[in-house]
Amino acid sequence: MRGQPTILHLDMDAFYASVEQAAKPSLRGKPVIVGGLGPRGVVATASYEARRFGVRSAMPTAQARRLCPNGAYLCPRFTVYRGVSEIVMGLLAELSPLVEPLSLDEAFVDLAAGGTAATADEARRAGERLRAGIREATGLTGSVGLAGSKMLAKIASEQAKPDGLLLIEPGTERELLAPMPVRTLPGIGPATAEVLRRAGIGTIGETVRAGEAELLRLLGKAHGASVHAMANGVDDRPVVADRDTKSISVEDTFDVDVTDRARIRFEVARLADRCVGRLRAAGRSGRTIVLKVRRYDFSTLTRSETLRGPTDDPAVVREAAERLLEGVDTTEGVRLLGVGVSALASFTQEDLFAQASEGGGDAVAGPEPEEGGAAGAEPAAPRRWLPGLDVTHERYGAGWVQGSGVGRVTVRFERPGSEPGRVRTFAVDDPELAGAEPLPLAAARPAQPAEPPRSGPSPGEASRPKSVSSAPSPALGTSSP
Repeated sequence: MRGQPTILHLDMDAFYASVEQAAKPSLRGKPVIVGGLGPRGVVATASYEARRFGVRSAMPTAQARRLCPNGAYLCPRFTVYRGVSEIVMGLLAELSPLVEPLSLDEAFVDLAAGGTAATADEARRAGERLRAGIREATGLTGSVGLAGSKMLAKIASEQAKPDGLLLIEPGTERELLAPMPVRTLPGIGPATAEVLRRAGIGTIGETVRAGEAELLRLLGKAHGASVHAMANGVDDRPVVADRDTKSISVEDTFDVDVTDRARIRFEVARLADRCVGRLRAAGRSGRTIVLKVRRYDFSTLTRSETLRGPTDDPAVVREAAERLLEGVDTTEGVRLLGVGVSALASFTQEDLFAQASEGGGDAVAGPEPEEGGAAGAEPAAPRRWLPGLDVTHERYGAGWVQGSGVGRVTVRFERPGSEPGRVRTFAVDDPELAGAEPLPLAAARPAQPAEPPRSGPSPGEASRPKSVSSAPSPALGTSSP
């Protein structure tokens, strides 16, 4: 533990959704949900406007649509997110050589190692400069936590959300932590929280008052000692630059040994989905699926299967974990189950969130590339116009897909930095409409709006059926990208 709050934790606010709102002016202030749009899709990120309806990350998209039927549901655009992340990580690197990225939108920084801050006042000023720099470079907001340890800095950034900064002065940790739920502490999952709840321990303050001996009795030697230290605000983990994660896994311990085979299969599938959630949050994929089973007699078995290539598809991980389970005898009871992914790769498939189930291939608007071009060749595959993806029209310029169906595709013509754009509908095979590369946020802020200022469409316009535009007015066009 440090005597000064020189560890900084940055967490960008609703990152994917905020990027989409910055790139699509008509969505600013509106509920935006980014994730899979297929039958097995899940929410990756929801804007704060969508969260007011109860939408949250990792929720099935179908459930999110019921809670927020008028939200904008968009496919993820990882090329754009990675570009913005590189800008943000570059700003962090200016503060210190010790930057520990956790995902595209989250990182720890050791301010002391960079000579940026030695006191609380200097750390606060560094945090405010960082937030201002991010806003200036990307138009987005991030929340900053400052403390003497990584655990407390992360808790502080969560408390500062959205678009805030919280500094925890050394010596005030226990007072701050006391009223918080015990699950605020890292490593406290549902099973551990339930064990503590049954013992009458629900807050971090009650955890401290229970004492180390009681925690060791309830949770075991290693876990109990760790929880006791964290509850007292003690965390001496260093900030590690270029952290090389070897594997990502999740596991649950059951209060009572589980013998029902159907229940065990259900738990394995649930753990596989949680593991993929962490895998995606880290921006990784993996080739080796690992199943961990601790039986009634505390004997632990691990089984693994290596795939032909890296994946972050929850269905693939679930199926592999279930195949591994078939070779394990669980008739006498299971006390712990875990699912992990190793042999990690530094890229993820672009058809995240079950987009591949809707036709395969990358989530790109427009026609599939044709081989050759000789007469009599097979026609190109039907164009896939997925909501949120970038397009361009020969007459109207840059835009994005707002929706498609029954042979029509609706496009809103606007770009980062422009006024909210007009909506037009075309036939799905319109030869003047094509997929396009995303426009980067920082580089696409024109001094003048891309379109003349005018009144935007009514809020319900996006959800009303459109007819095909036969003679659009030239006044609606935008300059070519």
